[in-house]
Amino acid sequence: MRDAYVLGAGQSPFGSLPEETYLTLFDEAFDAALASINGDVALDQIEAAYLGTLGVGGRQIGLSGPAVTEHIGLHGIPTTRVENACAASGYAFRQAVTAVRAGLADVALAGGYEMMTDTSSDQTRWWLGVSGETEWERTSGTTFAGVYAQMASAHIAQYETTVEDLSRVAVKNHRNGAQNPKAHLGFECSLDEAVSAPLVADPLNLYHCCPTTDGASAVIVASEAVAREYSDTLIRVAGMGASSGRVGLFQRESLTSIPASVRAGKAAYEAANIGPEDLDFAEVHDCFAIAELLAYEDLGFCDRGEASQLLREGSTDPGGTLPTNTSGGLKSKGHPIGATGTGQIVEAFEQLRGEAHVQVAEPRYGLTHNVGGSGGGGVTVHIFERVKQA
Repeated sequence: MRDAYVLGAGQSPFGSLPEETYLTLFDEAFDAALASINGDVALDQIEAAYLGTLGVGGRQIGLSGPAVTEHIGLHGIPTTRVENACAASGYAFRQAVTAVRAGLADVALAGGYEMMTDTSSDQTRWWLGVSGETEWERTSGTTFAGVYAQMASAHIAQYETTVEDLSRVAVKNHRNGAQNPKAHLGFECSLDEAVSAPLVADPLNLYHCCPTTDGASAVIVASEAVAREYSDTLIRVAGMGASSGRVGLFQRESLTSIPASVRAGKAAYEAANIGPEDLDFAEVHDCFAIAELLAYEDLGFCDRGEASQLLREGSTDPGGTLPTNTSGGLKSKGHPIGATGTGQIVEAFEQLRGEAHVQVAEPRYGLTHNVGGSGGGGVTVHIFERVKQA
């Protein structure tokens, strides 16, 4: 199959945006994606769209995908709505890349959107609940935070991880997010503040949990022939991996790893013909602080039990060996469920073009890691390569 490239990428602001709708937010994200392209891309060049959303509160279910494409002027194109919990737009992007690689489209749109703050807390809890195991765990009272709290407790018990380690994730990501004007929680926090915040689900406290967020993101994927028309610097989709696994924690052999992340990462590395040591930056799914530490180990950034040490050494800081979540991550940038996966790709695109708010020096390879629910529902990993035209 032929190669696929990220031609343009953009997002709306992430936050509590009651004056907006999912249509207006995606319109803003799509305009930002078009503006990122060096040249005019006609709307009729976009031949297909794949859009991710969970549909919190029920306002975006069903035909919201075609509603979005009609709203932004993509009349009559085939539009597919993708729902895979928090990995919805990661999977939407995977479908857009597959369409371009297979020759079904020369240009395809991937993206996501979510309005999460315009509904009651009861509705939000119910919708987030369907991202987990609903037959036994959710009906017995387990919350989304409670699931990750169990994973955090297991990691603490097995590897002597501390609450301070969890809090260092928050401090790092808030420091990065404070420089991102589109971040939901764009402020810094101290380690003391992050350690002493009110408990949400022991051992996780408020600063260990990402916010409930409105937002949209859009990525335009193109064939090599089209991409070469618009830029001398090409952003190639070098590798893709995806996997699912057991949704319920009670079904898993271990609570200190997400096997779907391991499998998806291995597939992406193999496709890109690189290893984790070749990465220059990463955007990983830090819906809770423990999720970032699990990602370090599952994706091969370090050995099992060494995630906390990687963080303590500053390896994942902007000046470290593998800067991670320079956008602020879900923790600071925000987590509008359907928009998160392609939102990560916006950051990767900007990093590789040298246009990020927290810029890594001369990156060549970047990775994005998007997790559905507590990891069993689905994971996508994408690797991007900066390619200079001869």
